[in-house]
Amino acid sequence: MRKQRITFSTVLALLLFLLAAPVSAAEYSIDSVHSEVGFKVKHLSISWVKGRFGDFSGSFSLPDSGFKGAKAEALIKTASVDTGVERRDNHLRSADFFEVEKYPEMSFTSKAARGISGEKFQLVGDLTLHGTTREIVLDVELNGKVKDHRGNERAAFTASTTINRQDFGLTYGQVLETGGLVVGNEIHITLEIEGIQK
Repeated sequence: MRKQRITFSTVLALLLFLLAAPVSAAEYSIDSVHSEVGFKVKHLSISWVKGRFGDFSGSFSLPDSGFKGAKAEALIKTASVDTGVERRDNHLRSADFFEVEKYPEMSFTSKAARGISGEKFQLVGDLTLHGTTREIVLDVELNGKVKDHRGNERAAFTASTTINRQDFGLTYGQVLETGGLVVGNEIHITLEIEGIQK
């Protein structure tokens, strides 16, 4: 009788250990040379202005199976904004928009992965921009994993989201006679991220 109790206790302890054990995951550093942080915003309510941030860093982790424990974090230098027009970029760096001297960085830290379907999932996290932190949801698709010519394991994904700049205190705006805005409120963000396994 005692032998059965010991066996049951042992099995129960093993099951609890397995359930509590952390999910194995691969850690990656973002390869900024082969990645891009891009955005677009409406101009005069009729056309799109596209831009990017050239100075950023970060990391992400992908579980060996599925995406339930996927994580990511990134740091972006606001002064590195680039729309291809120097005058416009300087305006974006000014107090009307990013205030880069006061807020030199924006950051993202994930909190949970959800809505997993095949190679797609959503990553919920906090975006801190212009001194304000808001929760956002990234729609993510894993593009694949591969070993490069040097034997390094690499993984890449595409992610996108839309934010309202007013939510982050970026309230500058001139109104047209028709009622539209010179610079739209909705910012469409697209990330093309490639990482090297640590």
